[in-house]
Amino acid sequence: MRLASINGRLTVLTPGGDAVDVSEETGGRFSPLIQECYGRWGELRDAAGALERRKGRPLAGIGPEEFGCPAPEPRQVFAVGLNYAAHAAEASLAVPEDLTVFTKFATSLAGPYGTIALPPGTVDWEVELVVVIGDGGHRIPADRAWEHVAGLTAGQDLSERTMQSAGPAPQYSLAKSFSGFGPMGPVVVTPDEFEDPDSIDLACSVNGEQVQKGNTSDMVFPVPEIIARLSAVTPLLPGDVIFTGTPAGVGVGRSPQRFLAPGDALVTVVQGVGEMRHRLRGPE
Repeated sequence: MRLASINGRLTVLTPGGDAVDVSEETGGRFSPLIQECYGRWGELRDAAGALERRKGRPLAGIGPEEFGCPAPEPRQVFAVGLNYAAHAAEASLAVPEDLTVFTKFATSLAGPYGTIALPPGTVDWEVELVVVIGDGGHRIPADRAWEHVAGLTAGQDLSERTMQSAGPAPQYSLAKSFSGFGPMGPVVVTPDEFEDPDSIDLACSVNGEQVQKGNTSDMVFPVPEIIARLSAVTPLLPGDVIFTGTPAGVGVGRSPQRFLAPGDALVTVVQGVGEMRHRLRGPE
C-alpha cells in the first residue's frame, strides 16, 4: 500500500495510478487527516484491498504542490546518528557500539516539495530512510519489529553545523530543527511493497551533482534493531517517526567543506518511494 497526504487528505495510491480519497470512499469511516490513520493501522490495512481497486483522481494530474508531509504531527520524532560506518569515518568518529539518538522537533517537518529557508550558519544535507510506526509498542523484539512499521518514506535531516558544534555539549536537536529541516515524502510505502526492506538504495544531489549514494544494508543498526533498542527504553506510538541515519557524502565531511546556499536545488531519492525536490532560499 502507498499512502500520501494530498491537499491535506489521506489518500491511497492505487496500482492503476489513481489517487483515492480514503474518507470519501469509506463514507467518513476514516479521518481525512493522514496522521490519524496510524492509530487505526489494522483497520486501514483491512480496508486497503478494496480501496486499491477503486477509481479515483489520476495521479498523473496531481501537481507536486498538492503533496504534504506524510506524517506531519507525530508525537515523537527520533533520529539516529552515525548509522553508516563510512559516515562515521568522514566525521572522524568511531562507529558507535549503541544507538546515537537525538530528536528533531515536530515543527521542523515539512512536505516533499517546495522551498526551505536557510538560517545563518552552515547548512548541510543528509538523505535518510524514514520509518513511520503503525502499531506502537514497548520492548518490541527485533524479529517482530517490521510488524510495527506502517511504512517507509524519504527524508532529509538538514543540519546547521555551526550551531550543532557550539557550546560545551553538541546541540544536535536544536541545530536540526529549524523550520523545514525535516522534509518527508512524497509517499509512505508499506514494507511488503519492497523486494527487501532491509536493502534500499538512497541518494542525494545538489544542483544536479550526486553528493550521496548508499544502501540501507550498510546500516550499523538496521531498522529492526533501531526499533528494538528505542522501544526498550520508551514505548513507540502510532505515527511516530524515525530518521534512520545518513550515508557518507555530507558537506561537512568534504575537503573543502561544502554547504547549501540560496538558489541550490536539493533532490532526495529513496528507491521504491520516489524523490523529493526542494529549492533553498535566503533567511526570512
